[in-house]
Amino acid sequence: MNHNDIVQKLWNLCDVLRDDGINYSDYVTELVLLLFLKMEYEQVRNNEAFEHKLPAGCRWPDLTALSGTKLLTGYKRMLLDLSQSDDLMIAAIYADAQTSLKEPRHLETLIKALDGLDWFSAREDGLGDLYEGLLQKNANETKSGAGQYFTPRALIDSIIRCLKPQPGEVIQDPAAGTAGFLIAADGYIKSQTDDLYTLTDKERRFQRRKAFVGMELVPGTRRLALMNCLLHGMDGEGEGVVQLGNSLGNAGADLSRTKVDIILSNPPFGTAKGGGGPTRDDLTYRTSNKQLSFLQHIYRGLKPGGRAAVVLPDNVLFEAGIGTEIRRDLMEKCNLHTLLRLPTGIFYAQGVKTNVLFFQKGTPESPRQETGCTNATWVYDLRSNMPSFGKRTPFGPVHLKPFEDAYGEDANGRSPRVDEGEEGRFRCFTRDQIKDRGDSLDITWLKDADSVDAGNLPAPEVLAAEAMAELSEALRELATLMQALGAGNEALEQKRLLAELMGFEVADVEVESE
Repeated sequence: MNHNDIVQKLWNLCDVLRDDGINYSDYVTELVLLLFLKMEYEQVRNNEAFEHKLPAGCRWPDLTALSGTKLLTGYKRMLLDLSQSDDLMIAAIYADAQTSLKEPRHLETLIKALDGLDWFSAREDGLGDLYEGLLQKNANETKSGAGQYFTPRALIDSIIRCLKPQPGEVIQDPAAGTAGFLIAADGYIKSQTDDLYTLTDKERRFQRRKAFVGMELVPGTRRLALMNCLLHGMDGEGEGVVQLGNSLGNAGADLSRTKVDIILSNPPFGTAKGGGGPTRDDLTYRTSNKQLSFLQHIYRGLKPGGRAAVVLPDNVLFEAGIGTEIRRDLMEKCNLHTLLRLPTGIFYAQGVKTNVLFFQKGTPESPRQETGCTNATWVYDLRSNMPSFGKRTPFGPVHLKPFEDAYGEDANGRSPRVDEGEEGRFRCFTRDQIKDRGDSLDITWLKDADSVDAGNLPAPEVLAAEAMAELSEALRELATLMQALGAGNEALEQKRLLAELMGFEVADVEVESE
């Protein structure tokens, strides 16, 4: 039985949960509360290097020894005890954890099913990877809506191979999600150090406890991240690798006080609630655009010479006003050496067009330089003349390999590169050329060969989603401009008219605008 077979069997257990009235959005949370107990037991049972993280009385054998009503009652008590554990990380993982199961027989079915899996094969692939496979399965499940902006693993791995994280470096993700970037970075380092065995004891402790730090706003997602990290041997300190908090609030301000070597992130898309931007006062430019605020956090949070890769939507590349000022500030303080234009259809929200910005704080020659750091930016167009990716045409490593070859071996983009000209995908644009474009980074040159061929157009729902996303962004920018001009009431009235025209509840617009 291979890795994918086991993941599918785990996902099929959700049918048992559905029979107990549990909906898609609660599937994984309910399942992983049990799954973590089982995986922790298997990890300790089969590897002398691991010690029990869970206290006596709250382990898998303690659960399997019960049956009937005692089983369900005992499980509820176990969740409560774990949430009150003296171990800060375990308490954080099980904080407010509750089961929605009502039938003891359904819980017993789940336990027997987990006991019946081929755990020997699971251990061969790694329990952490198996767990992550379940998270990705959930993200790909459109009915759950869980994967709206789930970063494809192929993209994460490609970014990691470009930035080449090293032992001893501190790596941060301020929008950690289920910790995909941090775990991939840890996996890369382990692959370069014989699973950390070539390091000293002190270096190994640093990698397991201090090398990675993340922040996640949503408690349920943070729970999944902590479990994911723990099963990959990433303990962190205190409450674990991933902190609970808002990176655009006070918690993010605290996070940015300690400068780091690498930041990897796919920040959430959208507008800050209330339209007033982040609640922290250490960011120079206030904006309600979350991605622009995250971008400021990222380039301000790097050590001199530190490097970053961040996934951002197209609007960050061209948004006027404050958007332009932030891009200029980025190019002043950092060497924005590479921009990767990603194809459409690789995220759950297919109308979202995204890019990866690669940059280094300062310059390679002078890491502490704070002005004029970007002399040229290389742009790789992986969007034009590419397939419409989706379930039928999955996006994978093969599509990213040409970009990695063009990027080169140097993590900071200093490898020899070739400008492929107007017919190629990889081109160099000087800082002066970018200035001539009004400091817009929305740079295109390739003509899409399918653009005039109706037979090769993406599916209608994809085109509609893209149009809706672009229209929504334009309306958001206009509303922000009207607010800035003191015409907030007029903007709200226009939103009401649009809501009535589109059949939405007017009250929803009023609430959103408050």
